[in-house]
Amino acid sequence: MKLREISELLNAKVRCGEDRLDEEHETAFASDLMSDVLTLGDYNPVILTGLSNMQTIRTCEMGNLDIIVLVRKKKASEEMIEEAEDEGMVVMECDYSMFKACGLLFKAGMLPIF
Repeated sequence: MKLREISELLNAKVRCGEDRLDEEHETAFASDLMSDVLTLGDYNPVILTGLSNMQTIRTCEMGNLDIIVLVRKKKASEEMIEEAEDEGMVVMECDYSMFKACGLLFKAGMLPIF
């Protein structure tokens, strides 16, 4: 699924990484526990989280993950956006709950990692 499709499906605002919206990604992972996210580097999934702080950006940097969707009306700070831009990440903001966002992505064909 193209990142542009994810953005449209979730009615998400793209905060950075607009130049990457034609990239295809087929897996996603949802968690607010950054320790769980650290184990996913080999898969490079789209990360859905309600954790909106610098820890999210830094954890994804360490785990070589670069697509973040913030759910539950969470907003990225300017500091988060600046760091994400420096790292070439895509950050989106979505008003939906994590459950609804995951359900919509799964229904549209996005695959879980496990």
